[in-house]
Amino acid sequence: MGLNVFGPTNRRLAILIAALLAMPVAAAAQDDPRVIPPPKAQKKLPEAPTKLPKVPADRTRGLDFLFGALKAAPDEDSARHVEARIWALWLQTPSDTAALLMVRAKAALDAQNVDVALKLLDAVIKLRPDYVEAWNRRATIYYLKNDYVRSLGDLQQVLTREPRHFGALAGVGMIMQDMGDDKRALDA
Repeated sequence: MGLNVFGPTNRRLAILIAALLAMPVAAAAQDDPRVIPPPKAQKKLPEAPTKLPKVPADRTRGLDFLFGALKAAPDEDSARHVEARIWALWLQTPSDTAALLMVRAKAALDAQNVDVALKLLDAVIKLRPDYVEAWNRRATIYYLKNDYVRSLGDLQQVLTREPRHFGALAGVGMIMQDMGDDKRALDA
């Protein structure tokens, strides 16, 4: 029996989750020289920093720099650009195996093979327990399955490792709101 995330009560959630899952892919596509962006008539975004720290040694410094840039962003377009860079850093892992398992987990989730996606994410977490994005993805799947206890447990793991993870903070807020705890939802 497949998970029906597109029912009328979950349509808003499905759109939000799809957007959150697509962010790292969009961020990766920005760095791919083979991807030619469509021409824009809008104002030009500020140039990305020419020196980004390497992963994994400078990951914290890189995130600190990007969060500072996000806070100082002069407009929404600039903030979105910096946000995409943050997602790209969170998605990176020094383990080729973990990266491959993450790609396969996303493909399984896209095909609505939720149990396969969970098993793949379990393997990533066992291999790289320090990799916050594996915890975050698994929390998202548990949320889709209405397993709030496991989702909150994984979100706690994310926030222990990266307290600024706005995707995890949004997830906690959504769970609290679903549970009718609007005060804690706002606090998240």
